[in-house]
Amino acid sequence: MTGATVDVDTSSDGTLVIQPRGLLDADDAVELRRTLVRAIRHDRPPRLVLDLREVQGLDPINIGTFAAACHLGDDQDVAVFLDHPSSAIADRLVTAGVPAHRLRHIGPDQGATSSGFGQGRVSRAG
Repeated sequence: MTGATVDVDTSSDGTLVIQPRGLLDADDAVELRRTLVRAIRHDRPPRLVLDLREVQGLDPINIGTFAAACHLGDDQDVAVFLDHPSSAIADRLVTAGVPAHRLRHIGPDQGATSSGFGQGRVSRAG
């Protein structure tokens, strides 16, 4: 692990909130994927929120994991939302196939590179 952590909590309305923290790289991918699949396929909350406010960067594997979680949620009737991504991470998520309506409360970039892995920012028309 790279020092990244993942907190999981359930709100009073049944929403499952998963909050990864730090720089998520390939070393974190298996644990993150396992957490998301278990939450969506087994716990099956009405909503799953990935709170990305404290994510400093995502590698391509984890970007793909978040995109796949949205599609798996659709298959399992679980509404998946990604809250508080930086604008650069939001751009990368949309490019990877995350529907724009799944991204909520997009924030400014906070001094890190767009991904924390040296990737350039992808512009989104709109």
